[in-house]
Parts: sequence; structure tokens; C-alpha cells
Amino acid sequence: MTPEPPPRLATLESQSPAPLALARRMAKMPASAVREILKVAERPDVLSFAGGLPAPELFPVGPIAEAFAQTLAREGGAALQYSVTEGYGPLRDWIARRMVGKGVRAERETVLITSGAQQGIDLIARVLIDPGDVVAVEDPSYLAALQVFRGFEAELLPIASDDEGMRVDDLEQKLRHTRPKMIYLVSNFHNPKGTTLVAERRRMLARLAAKHRIPVVEDDPYGELRYRGEAPPPIAAFDDGAGVVVYLSTFSKTLAPGLRLGWMVAPPALARQVTVAKQATDLHSGTLAQRAAATLLETFDYDGHLAGLRRAYGARCDAMLDALERHLPAGTTWTRPEGGMFLWVRLPEGLTGEGLFDDALNEKVAFVPGSSFFAGTPDPRFVRLNFSNRTPELIDEGMRRLGRVIAARMDAGSKRS
Repeated sequence: MTPEPPPRLATLESQSPAPLALARRMAKMPASAVREILKVAERPDVLSFAGGLPAPELFPVGPIAEAFAQTLAREGGAALQYSVTEGYGPLRDWIARRMVGKGVRAERETVLITSGAQQGIDLIARVLIDPGDVVAVEDPSYLAALQVFRGFEAELLPIASDDEGMRVDDLEQKLRHTRPKMIYLVSNFHNPKGTTLVAERRRMLARLAAKHRIPVVEDDPYGELRYRGEAPPPIAAFDDGAGVVVYLSTFSKTLAPGLRLGWMVAPPALARQVTVAKQATDLHSGTLAQRAAATLLETFDYDGHLAGLRRAYGARCDAMLDALERHLPAGTTWTRPEGGMFLWVRLPEGLTGEGLFDDALNEKVAFVPGSSFFAGTPDPRFVRLNFSNRTPELIDEGMRRLGRVIAARMDAGSKRS
């Protein structure tokens, strides 16, 4: 007897199963606007100033390769083995010494190695935030931090900011009515604005946090990239033993982001709790990368390398500021960062970042519209520009294209009116 042929497969659409039920918190955690934009903005034919990328030609590839080779040659088994959650001891010691040099109380036991500073944000939120808790953030704020806080179902309390960083007076006023569980800010060369919290506000913030016993998370991935002016002490340096400031930083902007090495300096009680949270997250950061970084820092002229980065990025920052002056039409304003990787442009009246984006792509130039960086009511007139990943010549050409796009939109608007 001839067997019956199998039934014909239904179309893919009719076979699609019902969607799986997701956690409630995912509804509050949209995809990163920056990451979505990069999918189109990083095309080879586009001059993109969208991504917050360090320049790959400035990565110390040779010294890093040698450090990995040395590490594998002399301690290969240990370098490829599981390790302790807190991180590799010699690397934590190096970080602690560097933090002490900045005026921060630190020792091996208070330093935790993380998979980039981004994991530090996630871990401290995991330890501190329950659904419905309030997190005070400067407005606008680092987009990926807002993603984390929303993912833990926090309510965001926007704090005003200006060219001198978070308005601590606005925070103090809001603390009279609301008790946040945590205060988060980028202290140096803010993402997206490029501004820096001035020393007096740092002192005020540390005192205010100590008075109300509210943890401050000081995110400082860009602090080593200062091109002009004098560096204020970290907020953590003003803690004065109160144990309320958690400091985050990373090697991503100074060595290479692919290493995925950041760190947290936390008060001892918090450091222990964060260690427990990290155990449940990834057991520990990559052993090989940690040991190779420690090997590199034994002999590598890290401060000399930083000096080279500052010269290169400082020239690119100046090139963008000069190009904006030459190419952007009247009515456009921007911040003037003393370091970091970004500046923040306010468009002329009637224009929005989202409204310009497609026109800019047609001109083969890209940026990040600013609306998604706001914790409160978005201001659509802003865009973020990154200057670290383009040469001065390409920066000038990119700003010329951007200026042409803005001028064309302004001209079209005046004709309609």
C-alpha cells in the first residue's frame, strides 16, 4: 500500500505561533534610539557623527596584543579559568591607587571589576531599585542609563541642568517633596551635552546626598579625556566618609571598548551587595582580559597614551567647534565641551532633530536626534554630535553638509510662511 504523502506545509504566516508572554518591565524599556540609528547611520557612504565611538586608529593594538601573549605564555591556565566575582586582584589594586590619586577613598576591597561601566549601572540599579522607586537623573541624561532604570520599573525624576552640570538647587527643591532611591549623573563631559559638573556643585551634591542618605551614582567614563581647563575632584572625593557615592568608570574610552573592562568603587556594604548581584549575573568579568590589562599596565605608559589621546581628540573637538561656527546658520547654538566625545546642538526655531534626520541622511551625514535623551518632557530641537571618531577634515565636511541641511529647511520654512 502506497503511503499517503505528508500534508503540504502551510504558509509561514499561518504557522507563526502566538507571541510569548514577556515580563511587564519590557514595556517600559524601549530599544536604544542610538543603536537603532546606527543601523542606518554607520553605512560606509555616510559621514556619521551619531555613535559615541572612540577612534579605532588610536587603540594601542600592539601593546594590547603583546600583553595578551605574555599573559597566556606565563599564566595561561589561570588566565583561562574561572575567577573571583570581584575581579583580578592586581588590576583592582592598580585602579585603587589611581582613584586614591584623585582624592577618592579606595582599596582593593571596595573596587569591583565590571563588564564596562554599563554593567556597573545595571548592577547598582539591581541592588537599589524596586519597582516604583524614584531615580533622580539630570535632564537630559545618558540614554542607556535611562534604559536600565526603566527596565527595573523605576520612576524617573528629571533634574534641570545647564552649562555647569546638574542644577543641585533644583534637586534640593525637589527633595522637599520626593524621596528618590538613587541619584544618577555623568559628572565629566556629559553624554549627551558635553558639559561638566563644577566643583562647588559636586560638594553641594555630596553634602545633600549625605544629609538625606541617598546614594549618588557618579558615572565617569570620559573624565581622563580633558583637553582644556582644570579637572575638578570626583564627587566621590567629597564623600567625607558618608558612604553615599558610588563611582563608575571604564577602560573603554582610553584603551579599547572591546576589552569590556570597567570598574566600580563603592562603599564596603554596597560593594558586598553588588558582588552578590554580579554572581547571579555573569559570575565574573572575563579573566583573560582582566589579567592582560593588568599585564599591560605593568609596563605600558598609560599616562603617555592618555596624553596622545587628549591631543588627538582635543584637535577634533576644536575642529568641530570651528566648523560649526563656519557652516551652521544663525540661530543654531551648541555647548563648548572641555573634553569627552560629544557636544549638544540646539537647532533654530521651528526645526527638530527627527525632522532633519532623513534630509541629513540624504546628504550623507548623520547625528542622533536629542529627544530620546530626556527623562522628562523631550525638547525636539536638540541633536547630539560625536567628534572623536572622525578626522578634522571629515568633521569639517560633515558640518558643511549639516549646515546645508539646516539652511535648506529654514529656507523652505520661510517660503511657506
